[in-house]
Amino acid sequence: MGVVRLGLNFRAGNCVYRRMRREIATTGWVWGSALALASLLFVACGGGSSGGHPVAAPTSSSPTTVVEDAKLSAADFRNINAMTRVADHFVGNARGHLAAALAVAHSARGGRYPVGTIIQLVPQEAMVKRAPGFSPTTNDWEFFSLDVSAQGTRILSRGGAKVLNRFGGSCASCHSAAASQFDLVCGTNHGCAPLPIGPDVIAALQKSDPRPRH
Repeated sequence: MGVVRLGLNFRAGNCVYRRMRREIATTGWVWGSALALASLLFVACGGGSSGGHPVAAPTSSSPTTVVEDAKLSAADFRNINAMTRVADHFVGNARGHLAAALAVAHSARGGRYPVGTIIQLVPQEAMVKRAPGFSPTTNDWEFFSLDVSAQGTRILSRGGAKVLNRFGGSCASCHSAAASQFDLVCGTNHGCAPLPIGPDVIAALQKSDPRPRH
């Protein structure tokens, strides 16, 4: 009787042992599957990235090109004697390119003046270099007829080919006679027709500029 009970207990214990192995195997498969699924979800959701968030792809943008221009106001015109004299006229630059403008003005070969260049022979007239495309027929020069006084400057008219000089002629027409390498700037030997006034009258007009020299 004792032997039979022992055998039964052995078989029962062996059965329990096999069932526990099956449960352990099943539980291990379940946990292994759960861990594999969690790993997939971790990668799919951007796991491992900084802060737990997906890293955005870098974007590229082309730089914006800013075109420099010189749309001047009356306040930008000052006493011509405060500008730099070159031969019989005065040169300035409202955009900080005076050195480049003077290099062209002094060159025997000429050249194209930088944007912002101001050229004046007498206080009442001026030409200003504008941005490329402003006025192709005048090499992008804008001409001005000015009224000057001790209080400052007043613009009477401005533009490209239609502005008239003190003698009723077109500024653009007079300057177009200059040789092409001189960028429409008239000088004593650039090809323009001589003015109907002499150097002494021009000098007197220059000295009589009533605006402050600062």
